[in-house]
Amino acid sequence: MLESRDLQLVAALVRGGSMRKAAETLGVHQSTVFRRLEQLERDLGVRLFERLRDGYQPTPAGDELHTLARRTEDDLLLVENRLRGRDLRPSGLVRVTTTDTLLGSVLPPILAGFREQHPEVELEITISNQPFDLMRRDADVAIRPTSEPPQNVVGRRIATIAFAAYAAPSLPRSDRGLSAAAWIGFDASLAHIRPAQWLARLPDGPPPVRVNSFLAVMHVARAGLGYALLPCYLGDREPGLERIAGPYPELESSLWLLTHPDLRRVARMKVFMDFVAAGLQAHAGWLDGTAAPPAKPRRTALARKSTSSD
Repeated sequence: MLESRDLQLVAALVRGGSMRKAAETLGVHQSTVFRRLEQLERDLGVRLFERLRDGYQPTPAGDELHTLARRTEDDLLLVENRLRGRDLRPSGLVRVTTTDTLLGSVLPPILAGFREQHPEVELEITISNQPFDLMRRDADVAIRPTSEPPQNVVGRRIATIAFAAYAAPSLPRSDRGLSAAAWIGFDASLAHIRPAQWLARLPDGPPPVRVNSFLAVMHVARAGLGYALLPCYLGDREPGLERIAGPYPELESSLWLLTHPDLRRVARMKVFMDFVAAGLQAHAGWLDGTAAPPAKPRRTALARKSTSSD
């Protein structure tokens, strides 16, 4: 039964014309080439090369095997180039996890621009305020705020995310701003985030209204249920709220774009991360709260606390 190394041997002898050159091409000793050729001819029951004084000349059987060897080599090269091209051409599925606030504000126009430029790349977007395990491939790419990204993933820091205090214009301002009772809080699922920990240090116990997402905080604050700690990219663009204090430096976080180490050189992942990174960095002033001037804060105890702590 012919093997690939038999075809390589025939091709090397035809191209080199001698045992020495064939051995150099194959990276073996001349005696190895001689033994393999003798064995191949015995197995096939036909002479493949004429041993001439000036070298080795293929017989008609040798020419037939050489034609097969070239065709096989060409087919392998074609498949290899096709596979390489498939890896280099951005196409296929990218599974993205991000937060509800980012998808509800800055991300949609960036994702739309990406799809316009790379229509062969499909996007599957999962909203979660809890970190996904990229090492277990819960997602391919994570776009989320974090102060300490996991050490076993790779990515880049995009921008600073600032937090400030917001309230509906109709909400009365008073010294209750120093009490947790005046705020909209977070439930136990978000107890690990800095704004929740900041509110937990205020007097008078936990806030009477607690929710499990910043979007929910924004909606209930807009209805006048209390003060809200919100990322500036969300609160500054909400017409039903005004910034009344902050940003608070101690609440700052970082926006990261993360992926599994094995995926960073895959074409669709690379173009997606590069495009999204550039889009988010173009909105850095929105994310860090400096792009749009905040509404003029009223001089309440809450505003005075912010001024004195900055």
